Amino acid sequence: MTVCSNTTPFIALCSIGRLDLLPAIFGTIHVPASVVQECAAGGLIVVPPLGSLSWVVVHPAPSGQLVGAWDLDAGEKDSILLALALNAELILLDEKLGRNTAEHHGLRVSGTLGVLVKAKTMGLIPSFCDAAEAMRTQGVRYNRALIRKLAMHLGEG
Repeated sequence: MTVCSNTTPFIALCSIGRLDLLPAIFGTIHVPASVVQECAAGGLIVVPPLGSLSWVVVHPAPSGQLVGAWDLDAGEKDSILLALALNAELILLDEKLGRNTAEHHGLRVSGTLGVLVKAKTMGLIPSFCDAAEAMRTQGVRYNRALIRKLAMHLGEG
């Protein structure tokens, strides 16, 4: 399965020390160079250099235009263009505008909470709720109503 990702899933999973979930679930993750740069830009949550991770494949910035992409940052835009170029089966995006744009272009989208749902169903984490709330505690913004809805779906509600 070809999976591409934007920056936010890396930051969110690093915030709880669970970056290992990405290769455990998806194997290889493809990212554009702009995502590597955004992760390296620093901030409160430290992300290891993506180019040093054996399961991350870094691609040059893809060329092309996207309908409805005027408000996307470079990482979002390039991630969507890369997913289209690679015919990716999935793109990991959290931001609403990026998700809407990717879906408009026919891409299947999941976010970090979707990664946690998959991790829970695979037995990789003991509690979806604990992981999601830990990310919120670290400053990663997710809608509490969505967390509750997903938790109920998993039988944690």
